[in-house]
Amino acid sequence: MISIILLSVFGILNLFLGFLRSNKVLLPGAMLLLLAVFGVNLTDWNVVHAPYFNNMLVVDNYTVAFTGIVLLTTIVLLPFSRSYVVAGESNLAEYYALLLFSLVGAVMMVGYDHLIMLFVGIEILSICMYVLAGSNKRDSRSNEAALKYFLMGAFATGILLFGIALLYGATGTFVLSQLASAIAAPENASLQPMLYIGILMMIIGIGFKVSAAPFHFWTPDVYEGTPTFFTAFMSTVVKTAGFAAFLKLLAVALPAAQGFWMPTIQAMCALTLLLGNVGAAAQTSTKRMLAYSSVSHAGYLLIGLVASRGNLTGDAASGIFFYSLAYSIATIAAFGVLKLVADHRQREDYAGLNGLGKTNPLLAFTMTVAMLSLAGIPLTGGFFGKFFLLAAAADQGYIGLVVFAVVMSMVGLYYYLRPIIAMYLQPVPEGATAVPVDGIQTATLALLVLLTIALGIAPGFLSGIL
Repeated sequence: MISIILLSVFGILNLFLGFLRSNKVLLPGAMLLLLAVFGVNLTDWNVVHAPYFNNMLVVDNYTVAFTGIVLLTTIVLLPFSRSYVVAGESNLAEYYALLLFSLVGAVMMVGYDHLIMLFVGIEILSICMYVLAGSNKRDSRSNEAALKYFLMGAFATGILLFGIALLYGATGTFVLSQLASAIAAPENASLQPMLYIGILMMIIGIGFKVSAAPFHFWTPDVYEGTPTFFTAFMSTVVKTAGFAAFLKLLAVALPAAQGFWMPTIQAMCALTLLLGNVGAAAQTSTKRMLAYSSVSHAGYLLIGLVASRGNLTGDAASGIFFYSLAYSIATIAAFGVLKLVADHRQREDYAGLNGLGKTNPLLAFTMTVAMLSLAGIPLTGGFFGKFFLLAAAADQGYIGLVVFAVVMSMVGLYYYLRPIIAMYLQPVPEGATAVPVDGIQTATLALLVLLTIALGIAPGFLSGIL
């Protein structure tokens, strides 16, 4: 609750900072504000709070853990907006304010205990993303991305809201715990058709937000057209908040309807893994490859939803937390390197990375660690993220799904190795110079590498946090 208030106040304060003639104070100011919110959020760990807003919002360890991920992700992402500061971007204060406001929506999605609060959180987050996707008004791709994201997001929101209405019609409540009791009540058995349609529509609405197949087709085009800095935010914070909300919905409100939604989630999981990995393997653009990679990782997180079997705690829930953290860190590292290279070489394809190992060893090493983590190679956080989720699924008897996920991981090795090959085995392009990297970006890249390796060496520190 305090995090939401601070983010809202700081977002408004950031708008006032935009009246300053210089952008130099905006980046350190935004980072300090987020660090303050991150620290305040940690103070809520193991603290018992009464529900807020008439049981619409709860602050517990689950909320604190996933709020911590989205805040940390944004903190380590901000240094890569340095080019906006250097270029004197006139809208930088608005960009930072929108990021802070979108975090308000993300925290609501993590801590909701009422379906209306879920809807409000999704809308706050989504509206900010619609604007940021089209922030580069001079680029037709950015305009196209914003339009596609807005139109398809509006339809998905309508479907989600219709599903919420049907759930209310079938149960008479929006509160998650009361929903669970009403669904399990024998006297409501006659309302099952309305209930099941409502659940299906909610799965579709949230599935769109997390880029789960077959509701993922917007992702490559939107990610490619959106400025890279905001694409990184979209592929990490939005996905983490979406899966935290998804898990809470299934585990708290719908455990009694597991027999209905479980086959649906399993089918979505297999389809997402297939289309995400095969689609990524066919790309020639690094940015589009990372977009399809984001889809494939949604498939692995869906395995966690299947393995949770309607339980908000345990190995599967902890696996989703760990995977979200490892995936976010590696993805920010990859997009951070890509943005720095694209700003300098004006290319976002694999050829734009050619010879980076010779001109910028730190950038090449960071991208290598990120790719290996996303591929699930040992001694990286991504390996244990996948291991925890697949182990939880195997314990629940979903052996076929686990085998399929392993096969798709092998496909992933192909496209994750392509940037590494380009950086180390391809010659430096004629006339190419070293990509400029300032001190704060260097420190951030080093931190991301250390965090990725630390999660791969000592995963037990966070593996059982939920």
